[in-house]
Amino acid sequence: MKRGFGLFTALLVIILFAAFSFAAPAKAPYRIGAIFSVTGAASFLGEPEKNTVLMLAEQINAAGGINGHPLEVIIEDSKSDETQAVLAAKKLLEKDDVVAIIGPSTTGESMALVPIMTNAKTPLVSCAAGAGITQPVSERYWIFKSPQYDTSAVEAIYTYMKRQGIAKVGIVSIATGFGDAGRKALNDLAPKYGITIVADERYGPKDSDMTTQLAKIKAAGAQAVINWSVGPGQVVVTKNWNALKMGIPLYQSHGWGSKKNIELAGKAAEGVIAPLGRLVVWDKLADRHPQKALLKKYSQDYEAKFKGEPGTFGGHAYDSLMMVVEALKKVGPDKAKVRDYIENKIKKWPGTGGVFTMSPQDHCGLDKDAFEMVVVRNGDWEILK
Repeated sequence: MKRGFGLFTALLVIILFAAFSFAAPAKAPYRIGAIFSVTGAASFLGEPEKNTVLMLAEQINAAGGINGHPLEVIIEDSKSDETQAVLAAKKLLEKDDVVAIIGPSTTGESMALVPIMTNAKTPLVSCAAGAGITQPVSERYWIFKSPQYDTSAVEAIYTYMKRQGIAKVGIVSIATGFGDAGRKALNDLAPKYGITIVADERYGPKDSDMTTQLAKIKAAGAQAVINWSVGPGQVVVTKNWNALKMGIPLYQSHGWGSKKNIELAGKAAEGVIAPLGRLVVWDKLADRHPQKALLKKYSQDYEAKFKGEPGTFGGHAYDSLMMVVEALKKVGPDKAKVRDYIENKIKKWPGTGGVFTMSPQDHCGLDKDAFEMVVVRNGDWEILK
């Protein structure tokens, strides 16, 4: 009789525990907005960014979410257009009530969101490079970004050029927000490194031949060409530079970090030099490097899931999302506390773009040391010493 009563009691406890468990309300999801150029002219940026956040959200939720809260990332396509990016941000803020937004993919779109995010008092972690996105910080209280500064990329190029004895360069840049910011950095920093700009050429986003601009640079006596653009323009300039047999090296911006550029440019890409984040050369780093383990896992996970490389751009989405996720783990879904955490607690934080140290004076947290100078050799990346 006692044995039967004991079994009954144990069964009752199990039933009550199960009933309580099923009755317990699920924790509300943490919502993060994401605005990427999934379609349009900058879709080569937005696609790996979108893929990255989808993969990370899946991994985070499979591991139990953020302190038990499911992570919900609401992705909006800006269609590579500033007006669409603004509309997407308003939708995410007013309808979806997100705690933060990551992206957009380009400098122009990110700049368009600065007043909107500031007025909404909501953190934005951009995936674009222009220094003006976060500077001056006194006017960008809610704005952060994960890609290295364009000024840092310029410093990495000029530092390497100085070692090579190059003192006269010609620059050619695309007429977009990214191109404008890079061109300004190239001109502003040249005197500091003893560099003279002997030619300063431009081209439009839809131009398909830059032979004339490159010929002018050659005629001006430049010892090297620096092209500042991202995507198709880089490939066109590379092919034109190769066809002209200019006899001087071609340097690209840090937007060169995708194997698709090498594939599209073919043999013309051989010898092209660029400052790139370590994501594209992770397998060539020493095992003790603080970014190595993270870069290896992210690259291998991405390639296994999407059958292609994430490139530098997927890495920017990785860093932007994971900074917000880390803040949510520590302070919960309070917008002001998330902002404060990113600004004051992201210190010596290994990401794909470098080892970040944010501060009230720096909302990027990276400098020129986040780059490796990389050359294309035999269809692959090679780190220059």
